[in-house]
Amino acid sequence: MPAAPASAKTEAAQALGDLRFRALLGAEQWSSLAPAIRRRFSKRLADSRTALYAGEIIETRMTRVGRLLAQLARLVGGPLPLSRDAGMPATVTVTEDPVTGGQFWTRIYGRRRGFPQVIHSSKRFQGPTGLEEYLGRGLGMALTLDGAGNALHFRSDHYFVQLFGRRVRLPFWLSPGATTVSHIDLGGGRFGFVLELRHRLLGVLIRQAGLFRDMADGEQGRHCEPQAKQSSSPDRLDCRGATRLAMTNSTTPRRCRE
Repeated sequence: MPAAPASAKTEAAQALGDLRFRALLGAEQWSSLAPAIRRRFSKRLADSRTALYAGEIIETRMTRVGRLLAQLARLVGGPLPLSRDAGMPATVTVTEDPVTGGQFWTRIYGRRRGFPQVIHSSKRFQGPTGLEEYLGRGLGMALTLDGAGNALHFRSDHYFVQLFGRRVRLPFWLSPGATTVSHIDLGGGRFGFVLELRHRLLGVLIRQAGLFRDMADGEQGRHCEPQAKQSSSPDRLDCRGATRLAMTNSTTPRRCRE
C-alpha cells in the first residue's frame, strides 16, 4: 500500500492539533475548560504557522521594588513590563521553536514615548514539571498548569539558570517571587490576560492586565472605546467581567467596535 503524501500527513496532524497542554492538565481538567481556551492552546504551529492576538494593556501596577526588578531584568532580556502606560496597543504572536519543539511567544507593548517594548520567551515542554519558560541569558522558570471553566493559569514552580551545560535551581531566597499568568476567556473570541508577580514577604510587586482577541489571517484589529453603558450582548468585550475575575480594582467599562 503506497504511503500517504506529505500534504495529507500535514492536514491530518493539523486536524488532530497539539495535545501537549492537554497532556499536562489531564483529560478531566482539560475537558472542563471553555472550548475557546482548548482551541487556543491546541493549535499546531508547524510549517511556519503563526497564532496572532491583538488588543491593549488596560492596567499595569508596580511597586518601587517591582520597578527596580523590571529594570534589573533587562539584563536577561527584559521579560517584565517596563511601562505603566494604559490604553496602549499590544500584540502577541506564537510560533514554533524548531530547535526545542516548543513555542516562541513574542509580545509587543506600545508605549506613549519611545519604541514599543518587545518581550521574547520560549515555552518548552521539558523539565521536571513538563513545561518551562525560557526567558534569556540562561534564566528560566518551571511552570505548572491548572484551570477550569473560563480560566487557565500558568504558575511558576521554581526558577533556574543554565550554566556550562548544567541546570541549577535557584534557592527561594534568590527568587523574585511567584509568577502567575492567567488566561481568562470572555466569549466572542476575546480573552483577558493577567500577569502577577508576588513576593512571599513584599506582596504583589507587578500586576498587568490586558484584553485581547483572536485574529484571523488578514483580519483588521478592533479597538476598545470607553462606554457609559455596558452591553449585555455575549459578543461584546466584557472588560468589567475580566477585572472582577482577575484584578482587585475596577476599570472603565468598554466595548469593542469594528
